[in-house]
Amino acid sequence: MTTPTFDREAYVLSVPGDEDAGIIHRARRLRRTPAIRRMVRETVLTADDFICPLFVVHGKSVRREIGAMPGQCHLSVDELVRDCEDVARLGIPAVILFGLPVSKDPVGLENFAPDGIVQRAIRAIKGAVRELTVITDVCLCEYTDHGHCGIVEGDQILNDPTLDILARVAVSHAEAGADIVAPSGMVDGMVEAIRDALDTSDFPDVAILSYAAKYASHFYGPFREAADSPPRFGDRLGCQMDPANAREALREMTQDVEEGADILMVKPALPYLDIVRAARDAFDLPIAAYNVSGEYAMIKAAAARGWLDERGCALESLVAIKRAGADMILTYWARDAARWLAEG
Repeated sequence: MTTPTFDREAYVLSVPGDEDAGIIHRARRLRRTPAIRRMVRETVLTADDFICPLFVVHGKSVRREIGAMPGQCHLSVDELVRDCEDVARLGIPAVILFGLPVSKDPVGLENFAPDGIVQRAIRAIKGAVRELTVITDVCLCEYTDHGHCGIVEGDQILNDPTLDILARVAVSHAEAGADIVAPSGMVDGMVEAIRDALDTSDFPDVAILSYAAKYASHFYGPFREAADSPPRFGDRLGCQMDPANAREALREMTQDVEEGADILMVKPALPYLDIVRAARDAFDLPIAAYNVSGEYAMIKAAAARGWLDERGCALESLVAIKRAGADMILTYWARDAARWLAEG
């Protein structure tokens, strides 16, 4: 057996008996230095790509860490404003708000109350950090005593009666100053109902970011602790998408486009990068992807045990989501990632 030799001077790998053999294309030439790698980088991640999720609660001076999501907190409105000021300083363009009510009921009345927790938060942010885009989650599960994303009758989640509630929530958020509303319950017809309600209430400029392809995922577990939103009975398999289905996601997105969605979202992100790419190829609307709580918590837990490098894994994950075709990424690493990228 002949042994290959390496001619350092000619920088060519040769095999005895085949002196004409040589490597012409050397990919490593363009990986040789940090500067060259930056020059040829195909996907560039910046703070502009991020939307920062925040959880707002009643009270004052509340900053309570969420056990299943290290580094994330329940924030009272005053503390929320401080975090939003930090978000803006880091160059992140937007936050998305999730509210926890003072009490729950079958309909979720605080969800569309003028003095509801999210409505108060929107006004406070807009009063302090006007340049920040405020997106609001529009759903019922955080506000209802049954924990489902719609009106319940017996053990059934009713689709059409839920549309009126979602429309009222969206309008109340717009009245408080929200820039974008984000219906997340996978309720059939939700985009059309919200678009009609916003337009007839004189809010034609408020955009809709639709959770267009939201899968029934096991990666939501930590979020349900954060938002106190697990269903009290049953599950959400009849509302959210089957993880096995891809073509169905395109049907869902097409319907939302036809109903007036301005941005389409895929949730979760990392297990569904193929769906992100399919959405990018099929539609010319902006595509969002939600780097969800379970994706965040897994890396956090492994990093805490010294098994993974958090910064490296987080940034690699975010680059993968953008490379798949996402124009914007909802991520709990938004602020950390912005700082890491600024550090170089």
